[in-house]
Amino acid sequence: MHKKFLSIVFLLIGSVSSFEASPHDIDVTGVARVFIDELPDNQYSLSIVDQQVPPLFNIERILPPRCEGLPPGRFSYRFQCSPALNVEDEITFPWSLQGVVVVANWSDGSAVSGYFPGAGSFVDVPLAELKAGAGSIRNLAVRYLQLGAEHILFGIDHLLFVLGLLLLLRGFWKLVQTVTAFTIAHSITLAFAVLGVFPVPNAPIEVLIALSIVFLAREIIMGQRSELTLVHSKPWIVAFVFGLFHGFGFAGALGELGLSDSDIPLALLFFNLGVEAGQIAFIGVLIAANYFFTRHLSHLFISLQRGLAYGLGGIATFWFIERLPALIVV
Repeated sequence: MHKKFLSIVFLLIGSVSSFEASPHDIDVTGVARVFIDELPDNQYSLSIVDQQVPPLFNIERILPPRCEGLPPGRFSYRFQCSPALNVEDEITFPWSLQGVVVVANWSDGSAVSGYFPGAGSFVDVPLAELKAGAGSIRNLAVRYLQLGAEHILFGIDHLLFVLGLLLLLRGFWKLVQTVTAFTIAHSITLAFAVLGVFPVPNAPIEVLIALSIVFLAREIIMGQRSELTLVHSKPWIVAFVFGLFHGFGFAGALGELGLSDSDIPLALLFFNLGVEAGQIAFIGVLIAANYFFTRHLSHLFISLQRGLAYGLGGIATFWFIERLPALIVV
């Protein structure tokens, strides 16, 4: 029975490795950056920063019906609307992307930016969320809370590290201290990376994140063998050190999106809050699962923990080996 159960655990955990080696589902490779500049006479310029997105062959298809295309500029599309664009309008980009960051430079001198998630084959950009005012702050908060929560909940390597921490821990206060240390650490490096204080290349960070999970899996297995180390008595030290690396990993989703300078502090705050909300939700699910297994399936609990530890180590080792070639500078 135990062997059959362990085989199922390995099958489920191993299926996670079928995800791409870079498990951040939201990063700059899946987000286009667009600039809208308001010109005189109700004219507008639309510039796309990223060359990998498909061109807009018919600009009028994405605009409100009262707008018409003008001869394009050298690096931008141009159009005119009569009357001018307003908060009831919407621009729809026909792109299958994770999302779009739009920076709108209005004729009154204001610059407002926002992140708009994709919806499969298109991305809707309501202009009401690109107008200055109290509403724009609320919209920015909602967008970046969502982006942060999605990044942690779909960032498989970050979730596996949190899972490893919980497998390592014994006792409520150690849980609180360890999760707090991890939160403080990744918040520090996330802020440093996004604000440009201490930028770090992505490739070595991805390798170190994988290595952190390998190390954590080793410590879990040692603990199951009653071979305790400093990590088991003071797990918050490990959580803080490796949390610094994970913070740089989080920054990949936020650090190069092209936000206007005035929006970066709030975007950073709400993105981090979204990450914490997603992390707390994941921990809550794990605690509930732990309660269920210890209460109803206690005879399988030790086998489950052992299977999870080896599964973590195997997946992380695979990621570590796969990411190593990215360190080689051609």
